Parts: sequence; C-alpha cells; structure tokens
Amino acid sequence: QWQLVESGGGLVQPGGSLRLSCAASGFTVHAIGWFRQAPGKEREGVSCISIGGGSTTYADSVKGRFTISRDNARNTVSLQMNSLKPEDTAVYYCAARPWKCSITPTDFASWGPGTQVTVSS
Repeated sequence: QWQLVESGGGLVQPGGSLRLSCAASGFTVHAIGWFRQAPGKEREGVSCISIGGGSTTYADSVKGRFTISRDNARNTVSLQMNSLKPEDTAVYYCAARPWKCSITPTDFASWGPGTQVTVSS
C-alpha cells in the first residue's frame, strides 16, 4: 500500500549532525516511524510521528538529540540528528502504519530500503 524511500545518510564525525528524510506515498498513512539496525544488533525504534496530529515519540537513547518532523503537503518525514555518537551508527529505516504511533518494529509492515548512517572520526 505504501512506498517509502529514505535519504540523507552518510558519514559524519562524532558530535556532528545529519538530517534524514523519508518520502512516503500511499493511502491511509497515519504514522511514520524511524528505526535503525546496527550490525549484529536487533532493529530498534528511534522515533515516530503521527501524520494527522503531529504527536511524537522518541526512544530514550535519542531524546534531546533527535527531532522528528513532518511535511504533510509533501508526504515527507524528517529526522534531524544532532550530537551524533558512534553508537548511532546503523542503517536507518522509515516505516508506515495506518494506526497510531509506535516505535515497535513489529507494528509496522511497510518499510523503506534504508539509508546508512556512519558516525566515526
């Protein structure tokens, strides 16, 4: 039902910033979540935003550093990542669901292909 494509990944130094974007298309998209998966690690939720109401959810590990935002007219959701740490290195995915926000990966069925974020000096 949905198509999602992430962009904006790359290599940044610790303490740097990066802005990811998720372009979503489809019907009845109520929430967009950001997730990440590091090598050898399970996929974890990062943040989610409600498309209709704009409410947000963040994992404790990124609170105060990451900010999720939406542009409903353009069907895009961004993740501004500041004060990046090496442990933020992962493939970042966006995902869509037709219900309320969640940062539980199994709550989402539609996923983008991911974009690599590497934080290293």
